Amino acid sequence: MIGVLVTFKQTEKFDRSAVAKIAGELRGPFEGMAGLRFKGFMLDEEGGQARNFYVWDDEGKGRSFFTAEIVEKVTGIYGVPPEVQFFDIVAFVDNAGA
Repeated sequence: MIGVLVTFKQTEKFDRSAVAKIAGELRGPFEGMAGLRFKGFMLDEEGGQARNFYVWDDEGKGRSFFTAEIVEKVTGIYGVPPEVQFFDIVAFVDNAGA
């Protein structure tokens, strides 16, 4: 399993309603996406950052998703280029079914 943290940093704060709108408009293609366990759209209003966090069951699919075209597309959406970080998930706790 692999985690991917995508961070968009701005000098000005991201507007919460704008990030919520982006999340609402972009969630559809990720629903049911092969290899993607979940994706979270996050906002750090104080730090001026929007973040997306992905958990992929398949490392290859996770890494191959972040093409130059995807990076260019999300740069246009958020207005700044992202920083993309990959993490090996050693253990995962999921309380959704509890």
